[in-house]
Amino acid sequence: MIGQTSARRGIDLRLFAMVFLAAVTILLVRTLYGRVGLPFFADTDDAMRMVMVRDFLGGQGWYDLTAHRLNTPWGAELHWSRLVDLPLAILVMVFTPLFGMDGALVAAGSVWPMLLLAVLLWVSARLAQRLVGPEGVLPALVLPVLSPAITAEFMPGRVDHHNVIILLTLIMVWTGIEALRRPRFALLCGLCAATALAIATEALPTIAAAILVMGLAWTFDTARAAAMRGFGLAFAAGAIIHLAIFRPPSRWLEAACDVISPVYVAVALVVGAVFTLASLLPSPRAAWQRFLLLAGLGLAGLALVVAAYPQCLGGPYGNLDPWLQANWIGAIVEARPWFTNLFDLPAYAVAVGVPALLGTIVVLWRLWRVREGRAEWAALLVFLALTAIVMLAQVRGARLAVMPAMPAAAWLIVSARRRYLAAPRAPAIAGLVLSWLAFSGVVLSLLVTAVVNVVPGRAQTVSEVRASKEPCLVPAAFPDLAALPPERIMSPIDLGAHLLLYTPHEVVAAPYHRNEKGVLDAFRFFNEPIAEARAILDARGIGLVVLCPAMPELQGIPGAAEDSFVKLHAAGTLPPWLADVSLPDTPLQVFAVMPE
Repeated sequence: MIGQTSARRGIDLRLFAMVFLAAVTILLVRTLYGRVGLPFFADTDDAMRMVMVRDFLGGQGWYDLTAHRLNTPWGAELHWSRLVDLPLAILVMVFTPLFGMDGALVAAGSVWPMLLLAVLLWVSARLAQRLVGPEGVLPALVLPVLSPAITAEFMPGRVDHHNVIILLTLIMVWTGIEALRRPRFALLCGLCAATALAIATEALPTIAAAILVMGLAWTFDTARAAAMRGFGLAFAAGAIIHLAIFRPPSRWLEAACDVISPVYVAVALVVGAVFTLASLLPSPRAAWQRFLLLAGLGLAGLALVVAAYPQCLGGPYGNLDPWLQANWIGAIVEARPWFTNLFDLPAYAVAVGVPALLGTIVVLWRLWRVREGRAEWAALLVFLALTAIVMLAQVRGARLAVMPAMPAAAWLIVSARRRYLAAPRAPAIAGLVLSWLAFSGVVLSLLVTAVVNVVPGRAQTVSEVRASKEPCLVPAAFPDLAALPPERIMSPIDLGAHLLLYTPHEVVAAPYHRNEKGVLDAFRFFNEPIAEARAILDARGIGLVVLCPAMPELQGIPGAAEDSFVKLHAAGTLPPWLADVSLPDTPLQVFAVMPE
């Protein structure tokens, strides 16, 4: 039996520093040598984040979240939070005198994810020490560094909000569990829930798990009323404060489903009111009665919210054009179910999915076999189960499920190690090795890749997945374009953010659902008859068409017109009003829009 340890006991700082420095070294070497010739800000969201940071530093207002050079000539408001822009802007300001603006963007993009990683590993160690004991700290530090879902979000250049949400998720798990013994931690859990909600709605499953944990904690033990009440009040107050931070007073009552708004503040107020009321009323004697009390009050409050804002029942993308939902959002690989990706991208799906699913099984096993600390492990199960369910629905949910699985991995490894020390025989050795390997995503990925590459018919699929558009996204692809006077550009959707980052030009589209009109016009330009494409260019005053041949828009969509841009481009028969002005030393194709 593995006992609990005091939450106040400190982490071995030497072990923490050793693992963190090793992780930083690996990530930096991988970036500097393993990605030579590839873009530093590889993801469109990272590039767009730095565009917003640079515009913010250039004088754009705190409340002005419009990307003014996107959806040219009108601009498009994004659903992002300044809470992520602010620390990046501070780092850029610090580094600009040393490296210039371009170098400062890279320096900030290197330091920021490393700082977040340090906090993530520290919280992971604290959580493992709380649930498993000092022996669980080592696997809780090492295994996150071996997870592709984690390293991909904390490598240099990864400056979008996902790593912040992963960190806030883990802090919610830790503080939610600590609150079962020390109620003041419930306040921090509630504030983290509100902050995560203010940054991205992808945190909703973890927030729901935190609400369930606090409610169930009181349901089974009324002595935890203070923790439940503290969480509810902190969550409600934090949501109100973050709404004031996010929007000017004139827009506080403006409903939205994809950002913090009165919709989500109302939900937080319901949680705060229900938890406070239930904690102050005379408590029913039976646990099932307390559960029904919470459920009844909560459902009544949520019914009022739904009645006021029925449009949000469809989720953050509920108001998006149905065609875009089916043909654009639905085609995003990371938005597909885990089982689908198990066949399409088996190495990644196994690497990120097995630890989360196995972790859930391990927690269930421990709850069945070990009586000690059941409340804390039951709370962990709630967090892990909800995030794992989201992962099964959309594989990108794995980035939130991996870290809650770390205490389960630590417990399994420590248990296997103790069996080995008690009887160092072959089965015990195998159990210890397998307990490490099962949660080492990188190793799982390598094993699956080796198997897939020898399966007939699969090697080509893996090769196609690895086909890269990244040469079009490196800074070296843009100097010639950047030297031109500011122009309006039609381009593939995934090229838009990098054009904004590395050139002074304006673009029609980048992959953001709030730029619905720009995204629709980009699809229409490439796939409708060329006369319609020309009308779109004229309506927007477009002067250049810039292409990256490796991007999917150049393949067209089913039903593309016979005289569409994509088919005429493939046949080399574009109309004469598109003059090819490409230069030979760039992967980009550039066409000037000439008068007809």
